[in-house]
This record gives sequence, structure tokens and C-alpha cells, in this order.
Amino acid sequence: MRLTSFTDYSLRVLMYLAARPGATATIAEIADAFSISESHLTKVVHQLGRRGLLKNARGRGGGVELGRPASSINVGAVIRAAEREPQVECFDPRTNKCVITPVCRLRSVLGEAFAALYATLDRYTLEDITQNRQRLRALLDPRGRPAGQARYYQEKRT
Repeated sequence: MRLTSFTDYSLRVLMYLAARPGATATIAEIADAFSISESHLTKVVHQLGRRGLLKNARGRGGGVELGRPASSINVGAVIRAAEREPQVECFDPRTNKCVITPVCRLRSVLGEAFAALYATLDRYTLEDITQNRQRLRALLDPRGRPAGQARYYQEKRT
């Protein structure tokens, strides 16, 4: 399974904020930390806010912060919500045009595989995947990156 950029960025935003419990951050800070587009992150942050995962404050002194404790944010639920579309065409009866669907055994195998994947993801919370907060903060702070990484991130952004 390949996650969409939207899902990837959703997880990155949540991890960034979970690495700094109680702190707020701007979209610009998060974009800079991961060397990704602010405009893409704006959409991600908006959706995460709509789902109650973030508190968004506009204006001077504004920013984003986790909308609830990291221990109550389930990784599987975040990915399901962000990946809105079914992983395979035949899983969506509205758009399925595959002619072999009535006899296809791959569909059930894929269904079983996706169920196993989500069963694993459902066992983890944002708290679980950010227990190494200090190391995450060091890597997300441009000043804390090893010299080679800092150069890579600068080159990637230009």
C-alpha cells in the first residue's frame, strides 16, 4: 500500500506537534521542518482541524496544536480518514468497472490484507509513535540536524 502525500503530511503534522506537547506551531514552521509546501500543509491542517485532531488559531500569535491528547489519536483512524478513496477499484461499488469482479478472488485476498494492515495500525496511537520526542525534536529543528542533512534539506527546498 502506498500512502498519498495528504496522508503522509497528516501524519507528519501530528508527529511534529506530538513531539512538542502543549506547544503551538505555525504551518510555516512545520513546512520548514519537513521541507514541504506550505500550501499543501494548509489543506492538511484544515482537514485535521475539521476532524478535531488539531486546534487552529488564526492571526497574530496563532498556530496549530493537538486538539486532543496524543494517546487518544489512533494511527489507523488517521490513515483511514485521510485515504478517503478505497485502495482498489473493486472495493467501491459506485466506481467499479472491473468485469471480473463477480468471480475475482483477488478482491477477497486484498480485503484480508488491508484488514490485517489496519488491524496493526489500529494498535498504535500518536503517543506510541512519538515516544522518542527528544530525538524527533532534534531532527525537526534545522539547527539540530547533522551537517549533511541540513544541506540536503536546503538543496531540496530550492
